[in-house]
Amino acid sequence: MTKYPHDHIVPFKDSGAGKKLQVADMFNKIARRYDFLNRFLSGGADRRWRKMAIRELESLHPNSILDVATGTADLAVMMARVLRPEKITGIDISDGMLELGKLKIAKLGLNRLITLQEGDSEAINFPGASFEAVTVAFGVRNFQNLEKGLSEMFRVLKPGGKIMILEFSRPRKGPFLPLYKIYLRYLAPRIGKIVSGNLDAYQYLNDSVNAFPEGDVFAGILEKTGFINTYSKKLSLGICTIYCGTKEISTGSYPSFSS
Repeated sequence: MTKYPHDHIVPFKDSGAGKKLQVADMFNKIARRYDFLNRFLSGGADRRWRKMAIRELESLHPNSILDVATGTADLAVMMARVLRPEKITGIDISDGMLELGKLKIAKLGLNRLITLQEGDSEAINFPGASFEAVTVAFGVRNFQNLEKGLSEMFRVLKPGGKIMILEFSRPRKGPFLPLYKIYLRYLAPRIGKIVSGNLDAYQYLNDSVNAFPEGDVFAGILEKTGFINTYSKKLSLGICTIYCGTKEISTGSYPSFSS
């Protein structure tokens, strides 16, 4: 499988650990301030981005959803309310994030609908064709091997099912671009350090966003790993992008999974 520049971007440059272990350690360290910083650094736009991404699944009416890199389960909770599936399973490599996600789900009374468990995106512990939709919000940049993670998500997706990925991207032009670069490179890491006590995590945000193969390049990687009918939608002047693709079925039609 092809390795991409972002696969080698790590949070702690002086650590000898692999990216996967470093990412888990990073999120464990910032878990308790993660949701607050998401709201603060995005000006609350991250919620709007998630809602827009979820709309890409509405016509499919999926009953079983796998949320990869679920973190504190923000996307899973929103999908439960909007899509009303029968079951959502969230996996993540960070125990600290999962702990907070479980508390959030219990507080909202969603334990029967949403299950969180430790899981590796590159070795998903479910049989093939287990889910009608697979989602990732702001998580694919953290994969140690992008193609392996996407291939695993393709494997566990049912034929006719859909993948939805929401990820940061970079504005391409206009007066907003230099302001965005300054914010992501200098301001966000310093704000992150003040609030979470961890500069490395938010410097990693800048580095990984800049190295990620976005746009048509990423759509091509989705196609390389088996997805068809891929498309993307840029949000908020290109700050983030929704990517979608489907898993082919033999009849060539793409059914609704609703009963």
